[in-house]
Amino acid sequence: MTTTAATGLSESARAASASESRFRIDAPIAPARAARVIALDARAVAVARRLTEWPWARARFYSAEGVRDTDGLLHGLDGGITPLEEALISTDVVVVLATEDGGRAAAAAIGRICRRRSITTAGVVMGDGSGADDAVAALRPYARVLLLTADESDAFELLTALRV
Repeated sequence: MTTTAATGLSESARAASASESRFRIDAPIAPARAARVIALDARAVAVARRLTEWPWARARFYSAEGVRDTDGLLHGLDGGITPLEEALISTDVVVVLATEDGGRAAAAAIGRICRRRSITTAGVVMGDGSGADDAVAALRPYARVLLLTADESDAFELLTALRV
């Protein structure tokens, strides 16, 4: 325990004192301005639907099933349809969810747009690890964070960590 000679207080006690309170930042950490969560396959869409039940700041959730290139359409989990390029306008972070290889083309298209626009990209590949090798390969060149997990709660933890 470190003590200050003049006061006899530990650093922790001194930091908690009223005189030090003026240096505290009381404002909450600002959430990401515009996050997009894009599920690449049916099981990933089911995970995304469960994630929408939480109170995220301004995140939008989409399904990219059937997207093959940058001209593809995303299906909003709220029911709307949006062109992929348009959905990523003014976006700060994109989190791609996958459970199988079916979304390889969509993952690559999303990654190319994000790289071109300098959008932070994260990938969460859920499952036993063997069924989504192509999705991992498609995301690897673009994702700053690539999480391979068997636990879908890790997707929630990543969104929380990214302040989505």
